[in-house]
Amino acid sequence: MLEHVNHVGPRRTIVQQLSERGVSAEDIDTVLFSHAHWDHSRPISDVFPNAKAYFGPGTRAACQPGHMKDPSLQWDGRFFDPEHSTEKWDELQGEWRPFGPFERALDYFGDGSFWVLDAPGHMPGNMAAAARLQGGEWVMLGSDCCHSRDLLDGLREIAEFQGPGAVSMSLHTDLTSAKDTIAKIRQLETNFGVHTALAHDASWLKQGTDQVLMSLLDSKMRVAAKEKIPFDEIP
Repeated sequence: MLEHVNHVGPRRTIVQQLSERGVSAEDIDTVLFSHAHWDHSRPISDVFPNAKAYFGPGTRAACQPGHMKDPSLQWDGRFFDPEHSTEKWDELQGEWRPFGPFERALDYFGDGSFWVLDAPGHMPGNMAAAARLQGGEWVMLGSDCCHSRDLLDGLREIAEFQGPGAVSMSLHTDLTSAKDTIAKIRQLETNFGVHTALAHDASWLKQGTDQVLMSLLDSKMRVAAKEKIPFDEIP
């Protein structure tokens, strides 16, 4: 029996966090999911009643029919079951064009301030994003393009392990494309001064040296960055 089990997710719900910023759940009309893994997407109809969700191109083909029709699948049937889905969603569409080293990017608002990037490798439909702040700095939302800052810095290689049938596996379905995507993020940092935040890496929070990323924290997270996160406590 496990003596200690940590919950998954923030202590404040996304609705609470938005409310603290003066945004109600009813105001949200669009939710962009980086990819379809359970820790990055969930049904939204009960949280954002007026919103439609979007996944990256290729997600539907990779994830249908979902777990309700085939329990061996990890994909949420509430999105991907063609007959019994409960969620309004679609694959993101638009005019895809280059953004730095990325061949396919979508200028989401049409003003160059927020780009959704086709970032293959982790799984079909995986996306990242680049946002321009008011001061002109760029922040890269790296999703699961890689899971550690050490991979971006070239200090480590993506781990591989043996799966069923002694097949070599990793956390990415297409290892070659994942390495290429990591190299492109590295180019954005080196050539364009982009500041990268990865979904599963808290090193920038622990170090506190990237002032651009640190400026994005609210007062509660700034306290947590000093008092909890360096000790691997949940903020």
